Amino acid sequence: MSDVTQARGGRRIYLDKQSPAAYQALVRTADAVRATAAEAGLDRVLVELVNLRVSQINGCASCLDVHTRAALRAGEATRRLGVLPAWRDTELFTPRERAALALAEATTHPADARAQERAYDDAREVLDEDELSAVIWVAITINAFNRVSILSKHPVREA
Repeated sequence: MSDVTQARGGRRIYLDKQSPAAYQALVRTADAVRATAAEAGLDRVLVELVNLRVSQINGCASCLDVHTRAALRAGEATRRLGVLPAWRDTELFTPRERAALALAEATTHPADARAQERAYDDAREVLDEDELSAVIWVAITINAFNRVSILSKHPVREA
C-alpha cells in the first residue's frame, strides 16, 4: 500500500519517519534556535512557556506532552502551567514572559496584523533585539514541529 493510499484510508504516515532528511533539518534548526535563545539570555523556562503556548493554540498533544515535561524539568511551577492559556488574566507572569507570550501568539496567528504590531511593539519595550529575534524563532520552530506532529497524528501514550 502506498503512503498516499494509507493517508486516504484514514491512517497517517509519520512525516519524521517518511522524510527523515527533512525532519533532521528541522531538528538542526531547533538546535540552532535553542542555542540562539541561550545566547540571547532567554532562560529555559521562558522558552518552554513559548513552546507550550504555541502548542496550546495549535492543539498539538504530542508537543504539549513533551514541553510540559521539559518545563517542569526546567523548574516551572504547575500552577503557572495550569493558567498558561489565560496568562493575560493573571499576575503570575513577568513583563518579559508576557511580552514573549504575546509575541509567540502573534507569530502563530500572523494574519492578525494589528495584534502582531501591538505584540511586537510591546515586546520591544522589554526585550532587546537578540531576545526578540530568539522568541520569534522559538515560536516559528515550535509551529513547524506542531504541524509535523499534528499531521502525523503522533500519539501520546502512558509512560
